[in-house]
Amino acid sequence: MAESKTKFAEIREWIVEHKLRTVGCLWLSGISGSIAYNWSKPGMKTSVRIIHARLHAQALTLAALAGAAAVEYYDHKTGATDRYPKFLKPDNLNKD
Repeated sequence: MAESKTKFAEIREWIVEHKLRTVGCLWLSGISGSIAYNWSKPGMKTSVRIIHARLHAQALTLAALAGAAAVEYYDHKTGATDRYPKFLKPDNLNKD
């Protein structure tokens, strides 16, 4: 019988295949959550609220990119994934 993947394994595989889309969605949710949080604080100017939201989302995005880099490094170190993307054929890469 073939092993069925757990939900965690399926989610991890999707994240590994779509790293930039994941980081973009994380940025979007971070900036919208930060804007919602900052809007609940009275006494702040709108420009300050937007600047704070951007800074929070930027920090979250940098953390996500660092996490994606760590996952990529781990996968290459352990040989869990192919070295080249699916659309590149390794036999055509070193032609002079």
